[in-house]
Amino acid sequence: MLIFDQGKFVPEKKATVNARNKALNYGLGCFEGIRAFWNEDKQQLFIFRVRDHYKRFENSGEIVTVFVPFTVDELIRATIKLLRINKIREDVYIRPLCINGENSIPLTLFNTSNRVFIFATPLDVGKQILKLSISSWRRNSSNAIAPQAKATGAYMNSALASSEAQLAGFDDAIFLNQDGKVVEAPTDNIFIVKNNTLFTPPISDDVLKGITRDTVIKIAEKEFGIKTIIKSLVRSQLYTADEVFITGTATGIKTVVQIDERTIGTGKEGPVTRKIKDLYNQIVRGNVPKYKFFLTPVYKKR
Repeated sequence: MLIFDQGKFVPEKKATVNARNKALNYGLGCFEGIRAFWNEDKQQLFIFRVRDHYKRFENSGEIVTVFVPFTVDELIRATIKLLRINKIREDVYIRPLCINGENSIPLTLFNTSNRVFIFATPLDVGKQILKLSISSWRRNSSNAIAPQAKATGAYMNSALASSEAQLAGFDDAIFLNQDGKVVEAPTDNIFIVKNNTLFTPPISDDVLKGITRDTVIKIAEKEFGIKTIIKSLVRSQLYTADEVFITGTATGIKTVVQIDERTIGTGKEGPVTRKIKDLYNQIVRGNVPKYKFFLTPVYKKR
């Protein structure tokens, strides 16, 4: 498998990092997650909302001052080429990563030699029906390590919460912020359904501005007339929701049927979640022509 390393396509095993590297020692970097979906009937690989993802990657670098040394257009072209040269013909997860390029001890961020990698890997999306727990760990705040940036070091926070939940027998966790408001899962945004309306926390509650989250808000209203109210939520609203689901690039859309020891709704995937998820799964594979603007095809038509 070849990967992109600072403008070149090299075998993955040759893309090494010095043990003294600041990103390795201190987590000084940012990353992005992108999905590409294979459509067997069309013999085409579609990258989903790739420009939006790379704009977020660029913004993450600006927030944490690990500036990405490539333009969005250059990164898109590199990603398409990477998928082509590796002859990818299956669903994959794409990981762009920008790290502080210095190999020295001083703890400083500003650097003009930041290094970018891009690699693709098959992804097992796992269970579709989840049981979550409220984490004892609080989400890192916007005044600590801003969750609006996908900063590498900040994901220790997510790892702690996920590990705690899994050790307790749950599939994953739900964060509260320092004020006790519902935030999101460690790597996913969260929605509740109540009386045929969607509710999701605002970005100001230490939430990542999710691209799948945005997609759900758009298609729910446009296709099903279901409005989304963006407002702060408390944990009791999770327990009394008709339905709960999470959204993310790697995850897609997954149903939550239990939070802590409480059954959500009927304890099964609800009708609102199901129809939004079914449409989303068709959109990302290029089966809904009106949403083709979300997709970037990898292979040229013959």
